[in-house]
Amino acid sequence: MFTSLQPKVLSILKSKNDVDAKLQEVCELLKKEVTHYDWVGFYFKNGDKEELKLGPYAGAPTDHTVIPFGKGICGQVAVSNQNFVVPDVKAQDNYIACSITVKSEIVVPLFVNGKNIGQIDIDSNTLDPFTEDDERFLEFVNGEVAKIL
Repeated sequence: MFTSLQPKVLSILKSKNDVDAKLQEVCELLKKEVTHYDWVGFYFKNGDKEELKLGPYAGAPTDHTVIPFGKGICGQVAVSNQNFVVPDVKAQDNYIACSITVKSEIVVPLFVNGKNIGQIDIDSNTLDPFTEDDERFLEFVNGEVAKIL
């Protein structure tokens, strides 16, 4: 499945749309095509502040438009620069609930010139759906997104 999505992602990112429109389209594609992706969004470092700001996303609206570094899964990834896969959000102490239906989450940092400038965040209403294939695919997506930022 992920192999067939790669050319679609590339096609979106090579379009003439502006960056936000491209990222929005990527979010919508991933949410539509990957059955266990129920919310897909990008968070970006908010200028010089130690916080993340919500960018384009697909899924239910969220109150979490600004996340301090270190808080929640996204905030932890902003500090650690590492992928973070959460098979069961109920087992996480430092988790910010976006919806009571979310059961798991994966966050993959987005690097531009070796610097963590944001991340892609996926919530799933399925318990423990994420595999290494999800990680590799999302790393691919972020690698391609980095080229247009």
